[in-house]
Amino acid sequence: MGGNRFHSRCGDSIILSNGSRTAERSQASHEFNHGLVFSHSPLRDEQLFEVVIERKVSSWSGGIQIGVTPCNPCTLELPASANDLRNGTWIMSGISVSRDGRSVIDIYGSDLDQLAEGDTVAVSRSHDGELVFYVNGSPQGVAGTGLPSQVWAVVDLYGKCAQASVTNPNQHSERDNRCDAPDVADRLHFHGRHGALVLLTRDDRTAERRRPLDEFNNGVVLTHRPLRDDELFEIRIDRLVDKWSGSIEAGITTHCPDTLKIPATMTNLRTGTIMMSGSGILTNGKGTRREYGTFNLDELKEGDRIAMMRRSNNTLHFFINGLDQGVAATNAPSTVWGVVDLYGMTVKVSIVAGEERVLSGAPTHLVPDNSRGLPLPAPSDLLTFHPSCGSHSAVLADGRTAHRPNAMDDFNNGVVMTSRHLRPQELFEVRLDKVVTKWAGSIEIGVTTHGPTELEYPSTMTNVRSGTWMMTGNGVMHNGTAVMDDYGHNLDRLKVGDRVGVTVHEDGRLHFFVNGVDQGVAALGVPRAVYGVVDLYGQAAQVTMVDRGRSPAPSPVASTGSSSTLYSDLKFHQLHGRNARVSMNGMTASRPNAHGEFNGSIIMSNRPLRDGEVFEVIIERMVDRWSGSIEAGVTLVPPESLSFPRTMTDIEYDTWMISGSAVMKDGVTIKSRYKCDLDALGVGSRIGLARLADSTLHVYINGEDQGVACDAVPPNVYAVIDLYGQCAQVSVLNHVTRLQDNSLLCSDSQILESSQALSILLGNEIAHRFSLCCGKNVNLRNNNTTAVRLRGFSNSVVITSSPLLPDELLELRIEQLCDQFSGSLRLGLTCFSPNNVGCMPASLDLIPDHTWWIEGSEVRRDGGCVRLNYCPSLDRLRRGDRVGIRCTSDSCLQLVINGEDMGVASSGLPKRVWGVAELYGRTQSVTAVSTSRALASPGGGALPAAVAADSPGSVMQDSLELCGPRPTAAPRPGGPVAAAADRFHDCHGRNIALSNKGCVARRVASYNQGLVLSAQPLRPGQLFEVRIERLLPCWSSSLMVGVCRLSPERASSLPVSALGLRRAAWYIASDAVFHNGVKVRSRYGVDLDTLSSGHLVGVMVDAQARLHLYVNGADQGVAAAPVSTPCHALLDLYGQCVQVSVCQSDGAVEEWPSADPLRRLHGAERAPPDVAPAVMKNCTFQNACLRFKAALGLPDEYFSSEPAQCLCEPQTVPDFIVSSPSACLALVSRSPPCGECLDCIWCCWPAGELGMQGLVMGRSKDDDSGRAELVFFPSLRQAGLGATWPALRYTEPVLGRVACSAVLELRVRPGSYTVLSGASDGPRWATKERAATALAALLLRLEPI
Repeated sequence: MGGNRFHSRCGDSIILSNGSRTAERSQASHEFNHGLVFSHSPLRDEQLFEVVIERKVSSWSGGIQIGVTPCNPCTLELPASANDLRNGTWIMSGISVSRDGRSVIDIYGSDLDQLAEGDTVAVSRSHDGELVFYVNGSPQGVAGTGLPSQVWAVVDLYGKCAQASVTNPNQHSERDNRCDAPDVADRLHFHGRHGALVLLTRDDRTAERRRPLDEFNNGVVLTHRPLRDDELFEIRIDRLVDKWSGSIEAGITTHCPDTLKIPATMTNLRTGTIMMSGSGILTNGKGTRREYGTFNLDELKEGDRIAMMRRSNNTLHFFINGLDQGVAATNAPSTVWGVVDLYGMTVKVSIVAGEERVLSGAPTHLVPDNSRGLPLPAPSDLLTFHPSCGSHSAVLADGRTAHRPNAMDDFNNGVVMTSRHLRPQELFEVRLDKVVTKWAGSIEIGVTTHGPTELEYPSTMTNVRSGTWMMTGNGVMHNGTAVMDDYGHNLDRLKVGDRVGVTVHEDGRLHFFVNGVDQGVAALGVPRAVYGVVDLYGQAAQVTMVDRGRSPAPSPVASTGSSSTLYSDLKFHQLHGRNARVSMNGMTASRPNAHGEFNGSIIMSNRPLRDGEVFEVIIERMVDRWSGSIEAGVTLVPPESLSFPRTMTDIEYDTWMISGSAVMKDGVTIKSRYKCDLDALGVGSRIGLARLADSTLHVYINGEDQGVACDAVPPNVYAVIDLYGQCAQVSVLNHVTRLQDNSLLCSDSQILESSQALSILLGNEIAHRFSLCCGKNVNLRNNNTTAVRLRGFSNSVVITSSPLLPDELLELRIEQLCDQFSGSLRLGLTCFSPNNVGCMPASLDLIPDHTWWIEGSEVRRDGGCVRLNYCPSLDRLRRGDRVGIRCTSDSCLQLVINGEDMGVASSGLPKRVWGVAELYGRTQSVTAVSTSRALASPGGGALPAAVAADSPGSVMQDSLELCGPRPTAAPRPGGPVAAAADRFHDCHGRNIALSNKGCVARRVASYNQGLVLSAQPLRPGQLFEVRIERLLPCWSSSLMVGVCRLSPERASSLPVSALGLRRAAWYIASDAVFHNGVKVRSRYGVDLDTLSSGHLVGVMVDAQARLHLYVNGADQGVAAAPVSTPCHALLDLYGQCVQVSVCQSDGAVEEWPSADPLRRLHGAERAPPDVAPAVMKNCTFQNACLRFKAALGLPDEYFSSEPAQCLCEPQTVPDFIVSSPSACLALVSRSPPCGECLDCIWCCWPAGELGMQGLVMGRSKDDDSGRAELVFFPSLRQAGLGATWPALRYTEPVLGRVACSAVLELRVRPGSYTVLSGASDGPRWATKERAATALAALLLRLEPI
């Protein structure tokens, strides 16, 4: 058939063979293009033109490209690549689709660049003129419409693709599924090939993931045969664990289990797979629908059912508890296998047959089976909205969604109610679907005794004066009166997708929930017969009910007996003290208002302890406001019979408690000075309680038995935890908890490993502890992670308990300062082993072995200074600041302050060193906060600690989102990916670490070795633009940008800086243009050394081969011409420039999450300034003023993050600028209070004294009443004269001899001052009010002499 071979007309580098069915690009390692081939004849309607990749090379980037063109190959002048074809040519390249060389779909289907040898790609034109691409037989969806009737298929063997052959299109759907024909009479069961941790039972109809507390993935199972059309494949969740985030995933795949290499998770597959994950749909690992259906798989409970069906019309449907969730995907392949991923919380599932669906133990409140999608009447048990509602609201046809149709016109009369009473403990929960920002206020929710047909609907439910309880904002109202002003999460801050719910317990307790988190008891004595009510008020425009179970889930099916599934079911009881809150399915307890309440937070275990069973909790949060801390013990009183007191030591019967270091029985101390002191524990410490068979109570601290606390303890006691004083939150550790021979089954290290996910969640997996060998004036606390100086200012040296590994960071956080002393923390490394002596020397300079440390801003060795002004002085450290030390793999000492690398302090250190610190002077207490050991790199070395935060390994081996706001763990596949031209190449400088798909480059050490190149050559007119994200002021110079002809693939190494490039390189450094390391032009454009965080810098080579520099979107003109093309964009992250991120081609910056932010010395990183898209002036005077300001030594915290304002125009401040040329620079101070500028009240301070006197100004005196007042002078005009206030003369590095004048702008609160007259030197201003003045700005003026 003519369409099954290539056309004889092909690219210059193509060799055809095998009857024109195979195309090979000659010299594929030396040429990457000129590889065009075409179909022999135009494509017929619905004809599939498919090729298989037979050989790839690794020399290039990019890969095969495929598409269609109306151009006849016989008459076509062949270009170098397919993207150069025009006249209506459609090409799929990578993950994008372009028409006539212009991208029309940025993210489409599978990434062709990632295909391997043996993978297939195809293209077809439908009879309707639609263009569809196929990858491995799987259609990727409609890519274009309106194709002409006559098109040829075109394939470009580009980049890595070196050889491809035409396949038989009639076999495309069977290429990956070469299996025997299934037995249609066979009942579905799981296939024998499955994930590494899966155990199959019940005739292969039940699947269980082994070791559920140690592993969260490798639980993929597939059906033993393909699914038939309209066949329902349904499974039931039998067991869940609460350790992980994420849960079951289900879907279909075209891959036959017999030939598939089972992945760790199905979302790792990039072909032929459609999965439902959470509440979205993933196609080939990429998110195609964020919100699908009304259920979230991560929130399903034991007993819930999940099903999928491929209908005969090629659509895929999912069913949750029998309820059809709608079409998940169209054009589902004809041959698919069902697949289930036992991921995260899901441990065990079973296939449910049709006859089992009623008898399988499914919750009775759920929707009955509707496996065929037939319309069913809504059961009376299903909670829905009543059609009667407020005048401005409406209930949709399904009864589960309510909205305010004219939300932009009206903000009230949106009350909707449930159609029946809420049952005891039934959760009525809604999801916020739509909001409008026009109004204030938002959703309100609650319960009422009024029925939906008898209520005269008010404008808002808070107007109802009887039988109504509502949560509004963050308060609770009863019958229109506020009864709680500060309760739970503020509903006015909810966003689309957030959930809010309410439930009434059998005893009349009312609870509200926000995103599944119980907000605590809101009211007592609520009647049992109440309706749920929602008020769509203000911003809330639409809500949908969320299905929740009202009754406890059925107990798990009996285990298979595998020891790998042994875990405890202990958790906290639902009854607790009035100030406590239990969340995470009973695994976490907290005291929400920890700064306002210190007691009333008693929590208990959900059942009595068995003999030898340990109930262990970990401290997650503490506050430093109160004295005392957690108390723990046991009691015979069950939670149902206990009237919870303020503290558990108030109970006078059948209760044994440990409080501090005292053991108490029935409120009376029976033992003092017990081995452990609970008040000394900190975040991350673990407390365990166990009653042994000999009736003794034991306490375990971090896995170590503290001995017998008391004896004669009866059996069947409940564990009790009192979140008292400083302790604000704990969580249950759910590992193996049985004791044998009075010892834990697993060691302390094993327990730490089993709780690794929780440790990462808390960010408290401490890697370093202090040795017990320490100064005699030091007290170690919190399991030797905190060191406290008891008295005086010396004899306080601490050392790590073990040597540091290469590139391992020892980081300390300043906990407490004492301002009566001078000096501060001294931190360094030593060869001295703590095992040699029993007590450390009195100070670091007395250590008898080689020792290097940082003192102030100096680097010292063995008592002598080896370097001055190395870093910002450690004497400026404040409470909460972090300072770290490490010895790099090349034996260099480096200091890190608040995440900022200060560079190499010293070199030539030995390999075996200990971290050492002296709590000297102001520093009274520090805590080791190093969170992990150095991560092994693929090459076998160790990654720097700065890179560890970006490494997937830093959050275990999974994609669970365990680490709070960072990202936490790596996101699941399907996020945005930049085009190849809009990211950095993998070939870069030695000190560069790339992250976020190559879109972020960060220098992790030193000041050089920071070269990065664009991934692909720049096209004519293409702007390659980056945003400066991090600057490190301890270095000089900054970013360099330009272009070079150097091919990254062929570069064996890059020079230490751009100045080392000697062939075909053009770049801008500071305000000079360089060519091959030689300066060819000065004073060009903006001085790049003056740019700040947030500024945009880009380069572009136009069609005439001229290099342009862009700063904040403004073209600075031609920098050099002509430049060699094709060329790559070049950036050198030099000196101050630490991190940049690529901006998208359309100019919009992609907000990629970055690694741990680099904070400045005192406080968080400054926000990037707002940058106007105008040309920035390269002002020599402004740069000189900034250098003078830096020389003053004033801390950055005195000034705001706003950029300095250049006031060089004479008319700007005429009273101050008296000559030209001159410069006036305004530096805005940090956050002055709202005040009034009194016709420009300015005070002058001699510039020569600014560095010594700081910003102190004005004078005070006493008037007749004896009250002190502040007087400010002179005026701006007087200050500008210079006779009374002489300028400072000095030699400026660029301008030479100059005179500098300085003026301070003062703002005073209106009405708090008086104007004094009569002084010879002009007007003066006076005020007696305190806190009425604030410094607003510092003005500097330079005049050449």
